[in-house]
Amino acid sequence: MEEGGDIYLHLVKPLEVTEDSFVLSVPAEYVQNIVQERYLSRIGDIASKEVGRPVNIQFVVERSDVGEGQRSPIYDHTLVIPARRVERRFTSNLNAKYTFERFVVGTSNKIAYEAAMAVAENPNGRTFNPLFIYGGVGLGKTHLLQAIGNYVVQHHPNMKVLYVTSEMFMNDYIEAIQTQNSLSLREKYRTLDILLIDDVQSLQDKEGTQEEFFNTFNDLYNANKQIVLSSDSPPSRITSIPDRLRSRFQMGLVTYIRPPEFETRVAILRKKSEELEIKNMPDDVVFFIAETIRTNIRELEGALLRVASYASFSESEITLDLAKEVLKDVSEPPPVEKWEPVTISSIQKAVASFFKISVSDLKSEKRNKSIAWPRHIAMYLCRQLTNASLEDIGGSFGGRDHSTVLHAINKIEEKIQVDRDLSQTVNQLMEILRR
Repeated sequence: MEEGGDIYLHLVKPLEVTEDSFVLSVPAEYVQNIVQERYLSRIGDIASKEVGRPVNIQFVVERSDVGEGQRSPIYDHTLVIPARRVERRFTSNLNAKYTFERFVVGTSNKIAYEAAMAVAENPNGRTFNPLFIYGGVGLGKTHLLQAIGNYVVQHHPNMKVLYVTSEMFMNDYIEAIQTQNSLSLREKYRTLDILLIDDVQSLQDKEGTQEEFFNTFNDLYNANKQIVLSSDSPPSRITSIPDRLRSRFQMGLVTYIRPPEFETRVAILRKKSEELEIKNMPDDVVFFIAETIRTNIRELEGALLRVASYASFSESEITLDLAKEVLKDVSEPPPVEKWEPVTISSIQKAVASFFKISVSDLKSEKRNKSIAWPRHIAMYLCRQLTNASLEDIGGSFGGRDHSTVLHAINKIEEKIQVDRDLSQTVNQLMEILRR
């Protein structure tokens, strides 16, 4: 049970039981959505065990602002749960709610999102393999990993996809040792088409698990099977793992998710309000929450739910004063690392230093490859890491027009998918710019 989750279950009341349906009452649409998202399977399991047959779970929204006997239409979730569970041959461990459509894209996560989409659309083990996504807690790494899995399962149902955390992998390894059944472990992991593994930083100091994962990685990679990894740190900062494993983490594309900027936080809150059908959410309340919670998307969404729940329980309108009262005890600690904003100027300096040329060379009319190629890379980084328009980027590179900039960006985007050296160069520059 999630922390604070009981409050929503307490709002669910049994209304009617028929031969094949359980009708439940909830006070608002957003409560229904939360219960469906978090607890529907559990409710269905309990109901089917009680009656010994498949049941449909239905919801009725009974608002306090309607007269007695007046109800909103029944929301039939039509969840049919077998009385006896049928064991699936293989479970991907994917949560259906994590999709690309539900992921809010902003400057802070654009590269990670586009790389994840590229892998999902071309799950052949040749596009960014491995894809390594890193960033702080609650920024969407798990969402992207599972979105890849859900997309592939939907479009390539015959592919074998598995999502696990590094702790789950370690537990499987320990169980294989205890039962002396290493063959089943290898069959589970080394026959996959796509392995999605979360929180790989937890492999630190676990030598046996590291060895097993190293061999699993090699088998999958050599068979052109896709590997996607996430961590709270870049590979270079994960201590207590062997260099041979760290180097494999860096073989593909390493991409970073920053804490969301204000505009993205606002977009996340608005999208979540729509999903939960929270109506009449004033802009000033959205802006206040976005300013209050800056570094963690989970906490951002939690603050939204807290305000909406309080308003529903107290039968009050959602106002700025109410939001301030509800969130008065929320004080977000400063981020562990403070990243300076990346600018066109800082990108130009970093690229010039990396390629041992001058910034004036990047801005010049010189077209020899030793200058033009770094210029293309710099333009690509400007587009990915800043909010600058094509015109702004072109103006900062000697007054070039937007079509020239777009051509350079497209050239790098195409090349980076097939040229591992270029991919590693871009990764190195990104790490330099984020220090």
